[in-house]
Amino acid sequence: MPAARPSLDIGRIDEVIHGRLRLGVMAYLANAEVADFNELKDVLEVTQGNLSVQLRKLEDAQYVQIEKGYLGRRPRTQVRITPAGRAAFAAYLEELGKLIGPQG
Repeated sequence: MPAARPSLDIGRIDEVIHGRLRLGVMAYLANAEVADFNELKDVLEVTQGNLSVQLRKLEDAQYVQIEKGYLGRRPRTQVRITPAGRAAFAAYLEELGKLIGPQG
C-alpha cells in the first residue's frame, strides 16, 4: 500500500506576491530594502507601465510603500518593502517550501 501523500493546500499561496513580476519585486526588495523605480525596471527588465501596474497591486496590499520626490530637479520614485510586506513574503516562501516538500 503506497504511503499517504500530504494534501496540497495551494490556497495558502499569496496571490498578490505569486505573480512573476510582483515576486521579482518582493525578492529584490527583501534584500535591498529600498530601490529606485528605474533600478527595479532595469533589474526586472520590464516596461515602465507594467512595473507601475504591479507596484500598485503591491502597494494596495500594503506590501510596499512608494515614495515620490525629487533628487535635485529630477523626479525620483523609490519603492520600499513594508514590515507587512516582509512578513507576507516570508510566509509566501514558507508555504512554497511546504508545497515542494523536503528535497534531497
